[in-house]
Amino acid sequence: MEQHARKVVIVGGVAGGMSAATRLRRMDEQASIVVFERSGYVSFANCGLPYYVGGIITERDDLLLQTPQSLADRFALDVRVGHEVRSIDRDAKTVSVIDHATGRTFDEPYDHLILSTGAAPFVPDVPGRERALALRTVEDTDRLNAAIHPGMRTAVVIGGGFIGLEVAENLVHRGLDVTIVEFADQLLAPLDPEMAMLIEREVVDNGVTVLVNNQVVAIGDRDVTLADGSTRSADLVVASIGVRPEASLAASAGLTIGERGGIVVDDQQRTSDPNIFAVGDAVQKIDAIDGAPTMVPLANVANRHGRLVADVIVGRDVRSKPVQATAIVGVFRLQAAATGWNEKRLRATGRPYRAVHTHPASHARYYPGAQDMSLKLLFDPETEQILGAQGVGGEGIDKRIDVIATAMKSGLRASDLADLELAYAPQFGSAKDPINMLGFVAENIQTGLNNPIQWHEAQAYLDAGATPIDVRAADEFATGQLPGAINIPVDELRARLDEVPDGPILIYCLVGIRGHIATRILAQSGFTQVRGLAGGIQTYLAGMEWERRRAG
Repeated sequence: MEQHARKVVIVGGVAGGMSAATRLRRMDEQASIVVFERSGYVSFANCGLPYYVGGIITERDDLLLQTPQSLADRFALDVRVGHEVRSIDRDAKTVSVIDHATGRTFDEPYDHLILSTGAAPFVPDVPGRERALALRTVEDTDRLNAAIHPGMRTAVVIGGGFIGLEVAENLVHRGLDVTIVEFADQLLAPLDPEMAMLIEREVVDNGVTVLVNNQVVAIGDRDVTLADGSTRSADLVVASIGVRPEASLAASAGLTIGERGGIVVDDQQRTSDPNIFAVGDAVQKIDAIDGAPTMVPLANVANRHGRLVADVIVGRDVRSKPVQATAIVGVFRLQAAATGWNEKRLRATGRPYRAVHTHPASHARYYPGAQDMSLKLLFDPETEQILGAQGVGGEGIDKRIDVIATAMKSGLRASDLADLELAYAPQFGSAKDPINMLGFVAENIQTGLNNPIQWHEAQAYLDAGATPIDVRAADEFATGQLPGAINIPVDELRARLDEVPDGPILIYCLVGIRGHIATRILAQSGFTQVRGLAGGIQTYLAGMEWERRRAG
């Protein structure tokens, strides 16, 4: 008897939906696979859209990865753009579809249904909101490009997250005077404040006005009104506040929806209906650190889960893994990346942690072109589980965060980073790679060789009577120092121990290396209350800049 070929209907294309469709075809040549996409484009590089707006990607067609015809030719897929699935009949196992080109509605049966409905940009519900443009689809890109004309001078970007910063930079490339308005007290929420300030400095240095602790409350014809009562000229307004899961189709079908609005799935991406799967930005994920539900709208996660669903449908026993939310963004000349939890979140939840700050070069300093980096590692003080990491720098941040994300996934401890064998040549790294250095510092902390104090803890330590000792050279000290600091350059410290006062001491230098050497000298010379400033005065000043700004 001839076996019935499975019928799989996929709602939504792009990352999750098309990964599921193409993997399913590779696994099952006989399956009938239908993809309904309500927009006009089923496979496009949505992460490249801001760079097309900015003119860095010059050809619009480069954003269009596949077409219905190319997918039919190579994968025998029935892809229908401009088709919107309006409802699901779970009992009949059909979906109701409208063809927007003709207005015709029809029912399509399925054996398995995959929801890849994505997420929608959030636009604030304020007067004039219809003038705020978003950037999520090719159609959004066309509207944004059409709105920019030679007489346009000013733009306001609402939201200072990853997409907001990309949009702001690319509008600068188009010659606009750009203002970012961010409701929170910093840009880039995944970063901690002292790291985010490095990005804010870069943005401001490139002519962008940054307004944090504020929000747009009204959008006029040529301006916006802010919560503080001020106005900003705005020939163009772009909303980049974030996205909300498109889960209304699933909810109307009675599928379980989580507290944060995402579709609830098991570790095989199966919804509360065993015949319906869901992937991508509409779906609730599991956090790798605490196992709690989370929303992570990232393309690589959507691609992985789309592929996994195809494997599940053909009978493979595969399971999705918790997510770490590893992400990176380019901001003018800098890169900013993060994985796992940040210190703000750890402190808010009361989870114990230790933090490491380093400021290495992207490769050997003697080889031309080395650029400074700022790295931060967070780990559990008992188990040394790596809880998160952040990086900001001119280059090389991507591979360092990727190595740490891989180490987290593999269960390596913080001090294990010291023993990783990483590729080295002077134009690519250092013999002691920045990753190794993070491991060395973590090991020193765990073994008691170092007991650093974080920038946000330093003032309380000083107020309690600690004496700051600056171990930089005299000319560096002259450029600025902590109040009341004594300057004893590290190379002179052994000969000047009699100048070191009794009692608690805060040692610092520029980035922490000389400070660590000084703490070891003092610790072995009978001084028992010595702590070093993690990341040196460079990290401290970035953090205090944020503190002063937050305090007004």
